[in-house]
Amino acid sequence: MKRRYFFYVAAISVFSIITNSGCSASVNNSIKFKNLAAGDIVVNFRGQDVSVAAGGTGEIKEIPQGTYKYATTYTIPIGASSSTTTGDVSGQVVINAGTRILVLYSSTLINGVYTLSATISNSDSQTSTTGP
Repeated sequence: MKRRYFFYVAAISVFSIITNSGCSASVNNSIKFKNLAAGDIVVNFRGQDVSVAAGGTGEIKEIPQGTYKYATTYTIPIGASSSTTTGDVSGQVVINAGTRILVLYSSTLINGVYTLSATISNSDSQTSTTGP
């Protein structure tokens, strides 16, 4: 009888510790696509397409930890005869616990050439743990 009682108390204690600790059922990771460019964009990320109108923002939340690729397609505004891209228009992101990522798009239209640019930043510490 004492063994059974001890087992129940131990099981309840472990369950209580797990549910009250930092373990959470939801994942607090996100990636946001902010479009300051003149044309609309569509981002392909984790098998989803995220459409973001010019001046708009799109966000994906609760992303599991891992490394993911993304790619951007875009519309060329009226008046452009050709286009090019620079920066982080496509690439990969590393999602760690609590990571928030922002991909910021902008554009220029010079002499008929539309240039879509993107920069990326994240909330993870940028310090390196390796030394010389």
